[in-house]
Amino acid sequence: MRPTGPLGASWRRSSRCAHGDCIEVASQESRVAVRDSKDNASGPNLVFAPTQWRSFIKGVKNGNRADG
Repeated sequence: MRPTGPLGASWRRSSRCAHGDCIEVASQESRVAVRDSKDNASGPNLVFAPTQWRSFIKGVKNGNRADG
């Protein structure tokens, strides 16, 4: 059984994560939580609205970068 996130949903990691230094995501209809897999037990969680998360994912897929 996988530990549940702050939303009561199971954390999941990308199938492309081969080394363990990845992010994990737990989601419900109303919120998406994200955490660093290295600090998963005690580290912080960022929580987004689903529309914000979809916009972020779309930007990543389109090659947008925060640094310019």
